[in-house]
Amino acid sequence: MRTVRRHWWIAGLAIAALVVVILAPLASPDPDGLERVGGDVGFLDRAQDALYSIIPDYAVPGIDDPRLSTIAAGLIGVAIVFVLMIGLGRLLRRRRAT
Repeated sequence: MRTVRRHWWIAGLAIAALVVVILAPLASPDPDGLERVGGDVGFLDRAQDALYSIIPDYAVPGIDDPRLSTIAAGLIGVAIVFVLMIGLGRLLRRRRAT
């Protein structure tokens, strides 16, 4: 049973990584959502930076090609979410066992 679960996790992780690799280069460099409206209406200059940013503007330091940088940022994001969900799953399993 454990090996079946492990295969599903690996398949899910591989699918998420594949989606990032295929779709990230297609991302538009244009501003979106609130940033676009802020520029159009004129309140963008009053915006404040976030308190922290893991990968600002999807630009990974050391990678000069914007498409590769976006792919790397996406893969880093997938890895972070994967690790967080593993941790959350283990925490919830321990709580249910006690």
